[in-house]
Amino acid sequence: MVNKTLHYYILSDSIGETALKVARSALSQFPTAHTVLHKYNFISNKAQLKDIIDHAQKHDGLLFMTIVDPELAQFVEKACIETGLICYNLIQPFILEIQRRLDLKPSTIAGAQHELSEQYFARVKAIEFCIHYDDGKDLSGLDEAEIVLLGISRTGKTPLSMYLGTLGYKVLNLPIMPEKEVSPELYSIDPNKIIGLTNEVDVINRHREKRMAEYGLGPGSHYASKERIEEELTYARKLYQDLGCRTLNVADRSIEESASIILDMLGLTPR
Repeated sequence: MVNKTLHYYILSDSIGETALKVARSALSQFPTAHTVLHKYNFISNKAQLKDIIDHAQKHDGLLFMTIVDPELAQFVEKACIETGLICYNLIQPFILEIQRRLDLKPSTIAGAQHELSEQYFARVKAIEFCIHYDDGKDLSGLDEAEIVLLGISRTGKTPLSMYLGTLGYKVLNLPIMPEKEVSPELYSIDPNKIIGLTNEVDVINRHREKRMAEYGLGPGSHYASKERIEEELTYARKLYQDLGCRTLNVADRSIEESASIILDMLGLTPR
């Protein structure tokens, strides 16, 4: 069987992030597929679009479009009808329906969600907070933190904190281990904002063995042993129970999925 190649095109009058995410979400269902990405950002005129359409025609391209300007979007749709290309308009139908329901005119500002608003700067501050209070370096932020993540080594505390920071939340994460007594301050904050992370022994074992290899150390260390991991997890579960906090097993979950579950647990939404 001849392996086919799918050429897919991202067309946007902003950075193209939304269209790219949708395209990649669909393509992730075909992990063995051979694909070629053609990404066009900050499109501002029909001449640019005509060149893109001509190029896509040569490869029977699949188009994913997030163009706010209705005239430019209609130009693409008309060209695709004439050429037989398939184009998914990922924003105009929603804009039109919201306009119909609210009887308001859209701003037609490309990339409006990326404007330097108060919300944008709040997210920047949240990320700075997450960096400053990463890995238990400073516990003075416990009261200010909106989310507190606890977990033994290799449960994904730092990447999860940083991702939640990009969603606008101030997150403090704290590593725990049986030999290190947790700060009494942890018992004085609202347990509803604490999430205790867990994982499966085999998963943590793989992560720790890989980390040891990165340090040039061979397998079989006490740190990476399943017995040690089970000891740490047992300690963590007991601590979470004492704190009265909620827990999340992050095994086989992406950072995005874990973050979404945490926000649901806390009744929060991305900002």
